[in-house]
Amino acid sequence: MVDLITLTALEASSYYNHLGGDRYESTVHAQGAWNPHEQHMAPVAGLMVQALEQFQHRDDMRLARINFDILGLIPAGEFSLKTTLLRPGKTIELLQTELLAQGRPAVRATAWRLQKNDTTAIEFYEDEPLGSLEDSVPWDGMGRWPGGFIQTLEGRSLPEHRAGHGRAWLHSPYTMLDGGEHASALVRLIGLVDSANGVAARMDPEPGGWMYPNVDLSIHLYRDPVGEWLGLATHVTIGSDGIGLTSSVLHDVNGPFGRSEQILTVRPIPHAQ
Repeated sequence: MVDLITLTALEASSYYNHLGGDRYESTVHAQGAWNPHEQHMAPVAGLMVQALEQFQHRDDMRLARINFDILGLIPAGEFSLKTTLLRPGKTIELLQTELLAQGRPAVRATAWRLQKNDTTAIEFYEDEPLGSLEDSVPWDGMGRWPGGFIQTLEGRSLPEHRAGHGRAWLHSPYTMLDGGEHASALVRLIGLVDSANGVAARMDPEPGGWMYPNVDLSIHLYRDPVGEWLGLATHVTIGSDGIGLTSSVLHDVNGPFGRSEQILTVRPIPHAQ
C-alpha cells in the first residue's frame, strides 16, 4: 500500500505536483474515498480537462462533451498524461487523454471540441436553476466519506436537500497544480463534479453496508462555466440488479451550465475483519 503522507506534505496547497513534461504526482489532497491508496476521480477529471483544454488550443472552439472511462483503480503517486487529437476538423474535433500509472491506462477521456458561434438571439435554458448560494447554509454532509480529497471541500446545502435528492454547493480553495495559480473555471468546477455521487448518497460507506463506485463520468456542457462554486442538483437511482445511476444538473453562480451522469456498480462492503 502506498503511504500517501510520504508522497507530499500535508501542507501542500494543490492536488498535484507537476514533475515536468507530461509527468505528475498526486498529493494527499487527491486521495480517494473507497481506498486510501487511490486517487479520487474528481481532481483526476479536473487535471485531465486542463490537459484537454490546453492541447493545441483554439480560441474559436471549446470543450462541449467529455466522457471519462475509469479503467480500474487510479493509483496514488506518479503518473503521466498522454493527449492526442483523434479527429481533426475546422469546426469539430475529437480529443483524447489517458492517465497512465504503474504501466497501464487507469482513466481514458475523450472530448468533443466544437466551434463557437454567436447564438445569443436564440439562447434559452430548460433546466431549472438551483437555489442560490446566498440561500444555502453550511453543510458537512460530505464528511461521512473518508479520504484526503473530501477533506478539501467546503459544502453548503439547500432546504430541499435529502438522501437521493441532492441540492448542494461545493467549493475547494486548493489549486489543481502546485505553483499557486488557479486554473480556469472549467477546470476548477469539473474537478468537483465527481463528488455528485457522494452528495446525495442513500447509504453510508460502512462495513456491512453497500458501496457504489462509478465506472464512468460523462459531462455535457451547453455553456462555459464561471466562478469557483459548483452547484449540484443530483438524483441517485439504484436498480434491483446491482447497477445504479447518479444524474446531476451542473450549476455555477449564474445558473445551470451542463449535466453529468455516472453509472454505478453497487455491491456489498465486506464486514471488518
